[in-house]
Amino acid sequence: MVQKTPLYDQHLRQQAQMVDFFGWMMPLHYGSQLKEHEAVRHSAGVFDVSHMNIVDCLGAADRQFLRYLLANDIDRLAHPGKALYSCMLNEHGGVIDDLIVYHRASDNYRLVLNAATRQHDMAWLRDRSNGSAVYLQERTELAMLAIQGPLAISKTMEVLSAAQMDAVSTLGNFEGVDVGDWFFSRTGYTGEEGFEVILPAADAPRFWQSLLANGVQPCGLGARDSLRLEAGFLLYGQDMDETTTPLESGLGWTIAWDPPERDFIGRGALAMQKERSVKRRFVGLILEDKGVMRAKAQVTVPGVGQGIVTSGGYSPTLKKSIALARIPAGKEEECTVSIRNEWHPARIVSPRFVKNGKALIE
Repeated sequence: MVQKTPLYDQHLRQQAQMVDFFGWMMPLHYGSQLKEHEAVRHSAGVFDVSHMNIVDCLGAADRQFLRYLLANDIDRLAHPGKALYSCMLNEHGGVIDDLIVYHRASDNYRLVLNAATRQHDMAWLRDRSNGSAVYLQERTELAMLAIQGPLAISKTMEVLSAAQMDAVSTLGNFEGVDVGDWFFSRTGYTGEEGFEVILPAADAPRFWQSLLANGVQPCGLGARDSLRLEAGFLLYGQDMDETTTPLESGLGWTIAWDPPERDFIGRGALAMQKERSVKRRFVGLILEDKGVMRAKAQVTVPGVGQGIVTSGGYSPTLKKSIALARIPAGKEEECTVSIRNEWHPARIVSPRFVKNGKALIE
């Protein structure tokens, strides 16, 4: 059965092209993916991300449980209001999912996980929490909006209540705050400033309309993908999965090795991989001539070996094709990519291309 978010009728009114996205009817675009992409880079756009899986982890043992569950260490969240990005791994170090965890209170953490992995994630969480003083509450009654862009904060503040404005005005990056039954965080998936707002489903249509009335552009999955690709943000199922580890996905920074006595699922496998040296590296690619690199395209690093494009497309900001790829470990700076059965030269770069509207790659 295909599910609809609380904003489904709003998308139809905006004449969005709707698609089935992992069992959810979601807007692909509202007429122009390019227009939506540019709005986020230069002004503000809003995404309906109510398909994301919101899970509250409650109880006396929630901290100990999450320290074992996640590769990153939630003890880095010194006090409530902080957020952390992490991978959730299997025993072999493979990525089950990537997520953001918010510290809301001493016995209250909120996880935001991917929609595509909902059933597997919930089974994994319940199995590992079984027998402990942890209560997992899946918040299906909530909606979620992401407002992103250089004007996202100011345009959002203009439609909030006085109490909401006061609470969110001092938020820094990767911080969140509860205001009544709404939750605001300074997080996102575009490489721009902005908010992600979790709120009761009944409140979502009015909030959506108030943002649009204030000049915020509605955006769909198409622009969300091109924006996150420019920002070098990974997409689960393409750039990483249970067959790849954070060490070979450019996510080594999300592993908290200290303190050494903290055990977490997959730690032993990661330590062994690190000790033996990682055989693959995660990179960015810039195509040197015409064409568009796509996921699953073959990559050849001369004299070294073969790799594969995990995500690729056209960058409206850089005006050329960019990609994320997994290739043999080394220091090479050039490769070739197969496009329509022809090999094209590409440059190997850092897997981050754009931040806050500015190109990071020359």
